[in-house]
Amino acid sequence: MADETAGAVTREETEGEPALKRVMGPGLLLLFVVGDILGTGVYALTGRVANEVGGAVWLPFLIAFLVALLTAFSYLELVTKYPRAAGAALYTHKAFGIHFLTFIVTFAVMCSGLTSASSASKAFAENFGEAFDLTLGEGIGLTAVALGFITLIGLINFRGVGESVKLNVLLTVVELSGLLIVICIGAWALSGGDGDLSRLTDFKSAEGESPFFSVTAATALAFFAMVGFEDSVNMAEETKDPVRIFPKVMLAGLCITGLIYVLVSISSVALVTPEELGEGDAPLLKVVEAGAAAFPLWIFAFITMFAVANSALINMLMASRLLYGMANERVLPKALGKVHRTRRTPWVGIVFTTVIAFGLIWFADLTALGGTTSLLLLCVFTVVNVAVLVLRRDPVEHKHFKAPTAIPVIGAIVCAYLASPLSGRSGDDYRVAGILLVIGVVLWLVTWLANRQLQRQT
Repeated sequence: MADETAGAVTREETEGEPALKRVMGPGLLLLFVVGDILGTGVYALTGRVANEVGGAVWLPFLIAFLVALLTAFSYLELVTKYPRAAGAALYTHKAFGIHFLTFIVTFAVMCSGLTSASSASKAFAENFGEAFDLTLGEGIGLTAVALGFITLIGLINFRGVGESVKLNVLLTVVELSGLLIVICIGAWALSGGDGDLSRLTDFKSAEGESPFFSVTAATALAFFAMVGFEDSVNMAEETKDPVRIFPKVMLAGLCITGLIYVLVSISSVALVTPEELGEGDAPLLKVVEAGAAAFPLWIFAFITMFAVANSALINMLMASRLLYGMANERVLPKALGKVHRTRRTPWVGIVFTTVIAFGLIWFADLTALGGTTSLLLLCVFTVVNVAVLVLRRDPVEHKHFKAPTAIPVIGAIVCAYLASPLSGRSGDDYRVAGILLVIGVVLWLVTWLANRQLQRQT
């Protein structure tokens, strides 16, 4: 166990690069997982899910949790087998050895992280303006705050993983408090005779659509709120004894967040009708107003601001470690794997991902990328569930977690279904994802030609 972990470190050191710094124990890793999953999804998605299934809004969140749990078992087998940075891209590379497929998976995961971080930066700027009663508008003021925020995230990331995860602890506690407030207000109101629990079984579907397809369409939406657990495997080289602690920590993090989401859903639909939840962009604020009218609502602006800040921080951490890991596997240019000798952080990857985030904030329309992010990750999860089966023929010397064979098989089928048009997913998700993948193919071709030219020169 220890030998495998040590081997992953000394490999970089023998090439003249310092190792990443191991600072994350079970507690910090658990807060990383919980903070990443909670993110901002549930703050906005509850209303959209209610539009699809009515009062049974808790059901898609429960199914999304179960789908995430299936895929988590595959990730746990692979991260304990190969405790190195790069996550899904590394597993794809080892399982199939196809440079193009590995590059596209790397690009898809990076896109999911950077679009989430960039969207969170803009959301932070909007909440910053609301919290401090500033008129930022939709132009240069909003963009300037978002760019300043992502710059700050980059500096914290560069400063060190210790500083980053300590900030994550603070932000996770704040965003968790917002959801616990909703749950407590719901329990308090229901105990006082307010609310209507009968709505929980009030299922609706679109005219002419079967209940099954309504639930799967809503689950495809709700799944965006469950993603994030996969980011933690990119921190394997900065985790103390990852082979031992990852299984219990990741599963605990998923169960905690799954329970919170179901309780938030129950509180929401018990206090506010599904029709009202589905109107506007702040469904949980309506729940607080309905259950505790005297509660100071401005507090929620601050809580949401911290929640989106945490989402940006964790996704930028993940993206930079992904590039670092793939550079060490020679899938990406070697320069992206450089580690700062003093700070022991992947500084070139941090600079590169921060610059891309600048471009997304400045040029891209990030308001509707949640569905695209969910689609890309479901495709990646399908590949990971297949990869874990393929890599069973690649034994390692140390003991590691092993998932029951049926779980990755079921996980691959379910993830592929939710990523397909059969799930009722919006066509816009496929159009945006298609554009991103075309860009990825172009970048792969440029990388392949550059690597070929370097091989000729050497």
